[in-house]
Amino acid sequence: MGGSGTSEVPEVPDVPDVFDPRVYAAGIPHDRFRALRDRHPVARQEEYEVLGWPAGPGFWAVTRHADVVRVLKDTAGFSSHLGATQIRDPDPADLPFIRRMMLNQDPPHHGRLRRLVSRAFTPGRIERFTGTARLRARQLLAGARESGPEGEVDLVRAVTDDYALLNLTDILGVPAADRGLLHAWTERVIAYQDPDEPPVLDADGRPVNPRSPAMLAEMFAYAQDLAAHKRAHPADDIMTVLANSELLDAELEMFFFLLTVAGNDTVRSAAPGGLLALAGHPDERRRLLDGAADTDTAVGELLRVHPPVLHIRRTAARDTELAGVPIAAGDKVVVFHASANFDERAFADPCRLDLTRTPNPHVSFGDGPHVCLGAHFARLQLRLLHEEMREACADLETAGPPRRLVSNFINGIKSLPARVEWRD
Repeated sequence: MGGSGTSEVPEVPDVPDVFDPRVYAAGIPHDRFRALRDRHPVARQEEYEVLGWPAGPGFWAVTRHADVVRVLKDTAGFSSHLGATQIRDPDPADLPFIRRMMLNQDPPHHGRLRRLVSRAFTPGRIERFTGTARLRARQLLAGARESGPEGEVDLVRAVTDDYALLNLTDILGVPAADRGLLHAWTERVIAYQDPDEPPVLDADGRPVNPRSPAMLAEMFAYAQDLAAHKRAHPADDIMTVLANSELLDAELEMFFFLLTVAGNDTVRSAAPGGLLALAGHPDERRRLLDGAADTDTAVGELLRVHPPVLHIRRTAARDTELAGVPIAAGDKVVVFHASANFDERAFADPCRLDLTRTPNPHVSFGDGPHVCLGAHFARLQLRLLHEEMREACADLETAGPPRRLVSNFINGIKSLPARVEWRD
């Protein structure tokens, strides 16, 4: 494979495929990532047609922790702007539109937008939501107990989906009546590879990119209406801050999209993922439920073993080398958080859940200038949920296999049947 923007490499038949979204329906493919880390830490991956989505030119999969961190920190060498941050290349006509989002920008433009929006994500504002989020977790757990009197309950349906969505709409300032819209928009963007979310097709029968202008028009119109409402009726929420900031209309729309999708799905994926990890490790679960493990430290370890985002894409801005492999300017470079978090070179006994693990340099929220803007808010929500679980639950185990999202991007769980022993 050669030509514009693609380095020629010899065919290596033992390079595992980590592109196929269907692989992740069974969980993180640890055996494949381990083989890549050990033998091919920067490995060429084919980007073939799958699930109705067209083929692409291929990419480099980066799987070792040190290399992942290097790529994420080196914004001059590995750009978010050139080709955006999804594996699949956007339609060239859509690229200028997609580049409006902070996630798809490089310094210094990225820094300007981040500074503007970070004023809304102040620790003080987030902490004021603590009481509301704690009460919500308590009420959802109580409802789960009532809905499953024998102790069997789907924790995703009964607790974690609503917990993530309602917390997000509170801090954004979205009216209760409109919360279903946010859920539908998130599903459209996040679950586009999953058979349960049929793709929207164009006139030629091809799937339409859920991040294209046409697919986001409804969300953007809503964002402008909500911003106008917040200017007339200010409140203690993020949309009020954004509506009265220096953001251009197009920038505000993109921030609403980013916060709606990323803000919802980070906790929506991490919360059940953490509960699933605890259900599979009785000794560590007991430490947490008995109060023997610090909750903040435990949340960090649960995020390590179940990163909400499996990968992020960069584009090489110049010819370079990574782990001894030549990378050509224009090549796609995809870093896999799901592999880096289990790299034996960075973590002792990485397949063991250790709720007291410290230090814990996981990259579940990224690294470098693009580290997740809402990471503090996400950790807060997860800590409160686990503290309320400790108060409500004496024990927890799975009552059947989880149903996972078919996606090579989001580490989602659609259903988590559990058997809960509730405290008296």
